[in-house]
Amino acid sequence: MTSTPRLLAAATLMLATTLYVTPTAHADDDPNHPPGTEPSASAPVEVDPNDPDLKLPEGATLAQAKVLDIKSVVEEQSGDERREDTNTSVTLALQAEVLFDKDSSKLGAEAKSRIRGIADEISTQNATRVRVFGFTDNLGSSTHGDALSKRRANAVHDVLSQSLNDAGITYEVRGYGEQYPIADNATEAGRKKNRRVEVSFPRSEP
Repeated sequence: MTSTPRLLAAATLMLATTLYVTPTAHADDDPNHPPGTEPSASAPVEVDPNDPDLKLPEGATLAQAKVLDIKSVVEEQSGDERREDTNTSVTLALQAEVLFDKDSSKLGAEAKSRIRGIADEISTQNATRVRVFGFTDNLGSSTHGDALSKRRANAVHDVLSQSLNDAGITYEVRGYGEQYPIADNATEAGRKKNRRVEVSFPRSEP
């Protein structure tokens, strides 16, 4: 009589083991293809060329054609000056070494002469908005770079405004420090390009 409960217990244990055993993990035959990247077995979706959703509604017209903005960048062989022209604006970037001594915001006579040349072009373009932005490389603290770039931008602005002497021109003067580099700060050649003052203004209508 005691054998029946033992058999029942053994059967229950075997059933529980069968139900809760953890399945063995198997590696994919081709592990080079991550899951979800397998090619689809289904045919591609057919496109109905007569579908009204692919056509302009009756009476609709295409937008007016427009000329895309074309950018031209010219850099002096020495790299001292970089000019960027688009259909709508001109940006002139002068390297800091051309304008200032190291860690200085004082302009020399030659630097002022170059800035007056930019003022002449602003006048020729009849620009009424001028942006003067200063930039540095990523050496030193960002706080120092921000302050130095702003002082340098202010110095260039002062010469421009005195040369143009036009109350109708609005200036935007900012110092961005190490933000917005145009070259790699990992090399001295790149850092030299990043230490710059940019003057930008709209082109006149043709």
